[in-house]
Amino acid sequence: MGRSGELAELEFALDEAVAGRARIAFVAGDAGVGKTRLVSEFAARARARGIRVLSGDCVDLGGGELPYAPIVAVLRSLARDRDPVLDEIPEFVRTELATLLPELGDDGRVAAHSADESGQGRLFEALLWLLDRIAQDAPAVVALEDLHWADQATRSFLAFLGRNLGNERVLVVSTYRADELHRRHPLRPLLAELERVNSSRRIELVALTREELRIQLRDLLGDEPDDELVERVFARSEGYPLFVEELVAASADGRGPLPSTLRDALMGRVERLPAQAQAVMRVLAVGQWLDDGLLVDVAELEQSELHDALREGLANHILAIRSAGGFGFRHALLREVVHDDLLPGEHRAIDLRIARALERRAGREGTSPHLAAAIANHFAAAGDDAAALRAAVDAAEEAERVHAYGQAAALLERALELFDRVADAEALAGADRADILARAAQDYKLEGNSARQEALSRAALALIDPRTEPRRAALVLDTLQGAQWHQGRGEESLATLERALSLLPPDEISPERGTLLWSWGKTMMLRGRHTEAVAIARETLGVADALGDSTLRGRGLNTLGTSLIELGDVDEGVSALREALALATSQGLPREQNSVYVNLADALHLAGRLAEARSVVEEGLARDLRPNWIWLTVLQGELAMEAGEFDRAQDILWSIDRRPTGNSLVNLDLRRAELALGRGEAQLARELLDEAARVGAEMDEPQFTAVLGALRGELERREGRLVEARLAVHEALDSFEAMSEEAARRARVSAVGMTIEADAAQRARDLGDADGERAALERADRHLARAVSAAGGNHPLGGAWLLVARAERERAAGFSDPDAYGAAADAWAALGRPYPAAVMRFRQAEALVLHDGDRAMATAVLSEAFATASRLSTGWLCGEIEGLGARARLKLAPDGVTVSRSAGAPASEDPFGLTQREHQVLELVARGATNREIGDQLFMAEKTASVHVSRILAKLGVRSRTEAAGVAHRLGLAA
Repeated sequence: MGRSGELAELEFALDEAVAGRARIAFVAGDAGVGKTRLVSEFAARARARGIRVLSGDCVDLGGGELPYAPIVAVLRSLARDRDPVLDEIPEFVRTELATLLPELGDDGRVAAHSADESGQGRLFEALLWLLDRIAQDAPAVVALEDLHWADQATRSFLAFLGRNLGNERVLVVSTYRADELHRRHPLRPLLAELERVNSSRRIELVALTREELRIQLRDLLGDEPDDELVERVFARSEGYPLFVEELVAASADGRGPLPSTLRDALMGRVERLPAQAQAVMRVLAVGQWLDDGLLVDVAELEQSELHDALREGLANHILAIRSAGGFGFRHALLREVVHDDLLPGEHRAIDLRIARALERRAGREGTSPHLAAAIANHFAAAGDDAAALRAAVDAAEEAERVHAYGQAAALLERALELFDRVADAEALAGADRADILARAAQDYKLEGNSARQEALSRAALALIDPRTEPRRAALVLDTLQGAQWHQGRGEESLATLERALSLLPPDEISPERGTLLWSWGKTMMLRGRHTEAVAIARETLGVADALGDSTLRGRGLNTLGTSLIELGDVDEGVSALREALALATSQGLPREQNSVYVNLADALHLAGRLAEARSVVEEGLARDLRPNWIWLTVLQGELAMEAGEFDRAQDILWSIDRRPTGNSLVNLDLRRAELALGRGEAQLARELLDEAARVGAEMDEPQFTAVLGALRGELERREGRLVEARLAVHEALDSFEAMSEEAARRARVSAVGMTIEADAAQRARDLGDADGERAALERADRHLARAVSAAGGNHPLGGAWLLVARAERERAAGFSDPDAYGAAADAWAALGRPYPAAVMRFRQAEALVLHDGDRAMATAVLSEAFATASRLSTGWLCGEIEGLGARARLKLAPDGVTVSRSAGAPASEDPFGLTQREHQVLELVARGATNREIGDQLFMAEKTASVHVSRILAKLGVRSRTEAAGVAHRLGLAA
């Protein structure tokens, strides 16, 4: 009734999904407004169209700690139906899914090493693979009910879907109670994130109108309701369909006296049941969904008595049978009313019986994350602190097993709260308070909550004496430094690592020291301190070999190889990285393999070996290593751009229809922005750089800060905002210059800074600002010194940027050297980078026109630059080249061949075709004269002066009087 518009919206979203455009829809509304009824009707219509419908419910268990509750329900339905898709899934998918549902694999347990940052990502990739595979046979609807009760892991998975669903034929429909979302409800941030995504929509359900309610009453009563009944029910139900049903059901014919409140109506239905049925209702109000076995155990009834009670509940439309088995209330409001009517002691007693019954089941059948979480919650609600403490620690272990790290951390914090209330707490927990704190900190690390990770690490350290337990303290310090690093406090992170290592003997061979050395070396590498990283990595390898730890050896080799290549020892570095790759492959570690491929390809690219780098990327992508494939894909696009394949780079970078997070998003934004700058799409580049700066505000790595600074500086420079451009470069240099050995990136930022100062010096000369010119030249000299320092040694890319900086230093001084620009262009061409080569050819041609006067050579050079720029579709560069051609009277043919109108003309000849009178006007324009002043001095009308100025601007190919003055000064057309 009254939901045709909402149904149409859902069906439109489904049509989009059927067409290969995955969608997410949220159905929001208050309790009783008809969310479930709407989704049920929609699901029925979808099934009639041959659409696959999968469903799962979130469960209200106090703290909502049932990990992946609706996802497990979906998997269980597939397993129960013996869906043939499950026979086709690859091993990596099966392994991950078995962590949630052990019957999907030979052993649902996973090795301890999988508890890392990529564990949850691997699971999510496996679930996405499964959804995609299901939807290949028929489009699929995934209905997730009661999202307001969703656990953190389920919310994280929905966020993942929002970023990563693309062309899968999948529609995800989730319901939630809008009235449950208080200001700090954890669902709010997720909704805010997902509702910004174009593929999502929210459908708000409102109460029925009076006329719609009349139609509902007619349907319920089988007769036309009188106006008095309509008004009475409308007033009391406020148009909520469920309330209408319950109010009418409370009166035999719908016309008798109605209960004064909905609660009275709902309780009235329950209280009409026999005593034994009411007792079962009270158990279900606490347990929510319980099967026959648990109900017999908890309700303390004979099997026949229990079945009679359940039949009463079903017949009166109070209970419903779950598709996966078990009984629960037909609507959450019914459960809430019965639940709220329980006495405190009665509630605790039922919780205790349920907890013990679940514990007995776990002893017979084995535990699971859901079962362990339920046991922990019921013991906590029952007030049995000792049992609750033990159960919370056990449940945390189960949550960690399925990568539900947020839930695990929350359970461990619950256990900590119980420590002071329980005798012999350490024996029950199997650990002391410091261990629980450290473990929770580690879980927060894996969840990505670095602030909480730091707080709990510090709390754990306060309980550990480093003199008596140095190894233990050192490992907690390692967790602490990780939190500091992710919050952008790189130097503080390094200091913490050094403190941790100082607690251990320098020659000690232990897993703890090996872990710390690897963390230290990796951090040094990411900070660009490669000489130190190499030394630390070699020390890590010594510990790894002594321990026989091949995983640690592979990680050490990864750091070693990357830093060696950056320092110029390319062949040795490649050898180390290839060994690291072989070790990761032999151990079946996809995350480690991905890391090696990315580091190897990126290092080769920065070493000037572009073809090899591209080959490594293709090799890695062919292995389909999840979940970090996005880094390799972005690198594939970046290297295509470097090779001058702008169209291919565009296809690759914008084919990524998933929205990553953290540094993955920053990396993608930077590469898309770089391409947009090359294309001349300034506004798009600005938007992408703004997002990268916002998301990466706390990142402390040159691979992000240097690139962001270089791109931002170039963008602002092109738009004439030299102060902002200079600030962007200085911020980048401040963030990494002091200790970094990132040769190519340091040289690049310095070269961009030099270009900015060349513009500034040129502008100052045009304005007659001697102090401004002098300051710009001083800054230019500092940038040149930086570029010289960065490019020392075997660094081809750094060397090319140094040549750019040297050429731009000449321009800053007022004399552009064509040979200097030519050398820079040749260096870029030799490295297989046509785009920067074309930029330097443009500058070379400009220098030839402005200073040498060699118009024939300028013609040839500008022709080459224009041909490349046209092929790459670099809009801004084509515009610059065409502008120079217009000003210098060099005609650019459509095919990219430049033809001079006056090739071979003497240098002194005016290339713009200005008349003698226009020369006189330009002299005055260059001095800053207004049109009126020009007219007064040359004895012409102000309007005539204005016409002359307009013609001069057109002939010079400039947009303003200031630009005209600059051209006149540089070409000697004015004194």
